[in-house]
Amino acid sequence: MSHQDQQVERLTFFSDAVFAIAMTLLVIDIKVPEPAVSTDEAWVQALANLIPHFVGFVLTFYVVGALWAAHHRTFGRLRHYDPAIVWPNLTLLMLVAFIPFPTALMSTHFTDRVPQMFYAFTLLVAGLCQYRLVKRTLRPPYLYDDVTTDDVAVAIRRSLGMPCMAALAIVIAIWWPGLSNLPLMVTPFFVMLLARMKKAPAIVVPQDQP
Repeated sequence: MSHQDQQVERLTFFSDAVFAIAMTLLVIDIKVPEPAVSTDEAWVQALANLIPHFVGFVLTFYVVGALWAAHHRTFGRLRHYDPAIVWPNLTLLMLVAFIPFPTALMSTHFTDRVPQMFYAFTLLVAGLCQYRLVKRTLRPPYLYDDVTTDDVAVAIRRSLGMPCMAALAIVIAIWWPGLSNLPLMVTPFFVMLLARMKKAPAIVVPQDQP
């Protein structure tokens, strides 16, 4: 294994570890309920009170998972090590490691404006960091030979999905905090839509015949 391969592999392994730890920490916020009385009704109510935490866990798990999937696809196209991607990658990992906190804040105050906006804003910044990393990473001559310009264009478009939906969630949270997570829930479908978009073909204007 060459030195270049080792550097790319080490960076990938380190990133995967941060993603895995952040996704695992999300469940820590879900505390085991302790109802005052041990009746079926009390247990059902206690579990019902945890629904916002369950929603926050599932939503953020898939959000962080989507960030990891994009990161995995991006680094899978990288043949040579580029020192310029180290700090953009670390910045993204810092946001990923931070995400469990706004998730806990949002889950605890599910219908409050500021916690919802703070959560969406964190995902917006994380999405923009991912976009920057994708653009910085997918550049020749660091890519495999079979990576086309169309592949790069699709990856860059896909990376815009999360920041767009997070920005929409911030706007919705201003008036309807309880509904602000809906755009984030449909982010995978929006990303697929962006991936299928193609540039319009160039229009060739026929020249007048003499």
